[in-house]
Amino acid sequence: MRIAILADPIDNQSAGVHTFTREMIHSLLRNDRENEYLLFRRKKNPAFAGARSIAIPLLRWTLIFPALRLFMIFGRLAGRLKVDVVIEPAHFGPFFMPRRVKRVTVIHDLTPLKFPEHHRWHSQVLQNLFLRRIMKKADLIITNSENSRQDIIRQFPFTEERVEKIYLGYDASFSPDIRPEVLEQYGITVPYFLFVSTIEPRKNLSLLLSAYLRFRMNNPMPVQLVIVGARGWKCRRLFREISQHHFRSDIIIPGYVPRSDLPALYSQTMAFVYPSYYEGFGLPVLEAMACGAPCLVSNASSLPEVAGRAALMFNPFDVSDLTDQLEAVAGNPQQRIEMSARSIKQAAKFSWDRFAGEFLDILSSHKMLS
Repeated sequence: MRIAILADPIDNQSAGVHTFTREMIHSLLRNDRENEYLLFRRKKNPAFAGARSIAIPLLRWTLIFPALRLFMIFGRLAGRLKVDVVIEPAHFGPFFMPRRVKRVTVIHDLTPLKFPEHHRWHSQVLQNLFLRRIMKKADLIITNSENSRQDIIRQFPFTEERVEKIYLGYDASFSPDIRPEVLEQYGITVPYFLFVSTIEPRKNLSLLLSAYLRFRMNNPMPVQLVIVGARGWKCRRLFREISQHHFRSDIIIPGYVPRSDLPALYSQTMAFVYPSYYEGFGLPVLEAMACGAPCLVSNASSLPEVAGRAALMFNPFDVSDLTDQLEAVAGNPQQRIEMSARSIKQAAKFSWDRFAGEFLDILSSHKMLS
């Protein structure tokens, strides 16, 4: 069988969907010797050994070409190359594609529909205009958690027989890594709480800032707060809060951090804190656990599925609840040691090879591979 993957996220992103697409491709190529893989993308490099990259560059100076490229050119190319299955990692795919080509759509979450106030207006419009049509056209829908699967079924009941859940994995580079020079590079000089993700409203960083303020007011011990991640949309208000924070001098914001530095940041934190309102999966939580970080995690959406019993959970709408958790973990070194061991044990339940095996099994069970 010839399988095409719409791999643009490899070339135009650096956050969640980029990571998913890259690791999905690597894991399928490691675990599947039966099928041929074609990657439709903006550029051929970096190449993926075992797959054929087909570059269709984006003509940035034209307004209409990006839409034509995605919605029409990809579909015609799939037909000409006699593709059997097309995988859409970012859930937007060709409108015009031969009927014989099976379509696998990946839905990471439904945040634009569930929390429209946390997204830019054009994202809301696109989702409302096209998502139902995308769901109807998909032969198979893959999502990252049972919570997201249930959200999809509630929103689009007609998908129930075609939506499947597969948990994500983590890269093997995420493991305990004690390198003090990485901390020095970012100006981290004392124990610290850590947050890692794109900085946008649904990550609920205002709650973390408020809890951190209360923690510092109640505790004489100096503890820094490190907020790692690229700036997303609607984050100006948050940065105003940070600039006016009473302990601004102890808040470190390095922005986007190279993946090679993340294991050292995760491994040496006093606690990784993830206060998000809603996640399709919550990959930073899994990465942090793989590095042995004690984790404090919101009890919302898919996060309890990922964290299991390894993390301390809190209500993402209750600043006192998070403050209590910060104080509990900061004041108890033995508890941090125990939580670290639980984190590593929980992370071991997830892997990209397991993802690939389940993915291929599901394709077979839905009669998409022969």
